[in-house]
Amino acid sequence: MQNGPRSNSNSRQQGRGRRWDSNGGGNGSRPRPQNNQNAQRSYERYMALAQAEIVAGDIVSAENYYQHAEHYLRSMSPDPEIT
Repeated sequence: MQNGPRSNSNSRQQGRGRRWDSNGGGNGSRPRPQNNQNAQRSYERYMALAQAEIVAGDIVSAENYYQHAEHYLRSMSPDPEIT
């Protein structure tokens, strides 16, 4: 007795055999973007949103925006393991 539709065995194996190239240090790090302008803009945007939430008194939302900003800050930083 089956509880749901059968999955196609081909669909389960579609992702296999792919090779993901990385510019990183081989520790599963993601490649660094060639152009940091988008990351810089996103960082500045999330920092502004976080500061606006602080002014509004919503520290939980502010922390969320700060975490997003930190992600973009890290993506702009050079990876110390690559040197």
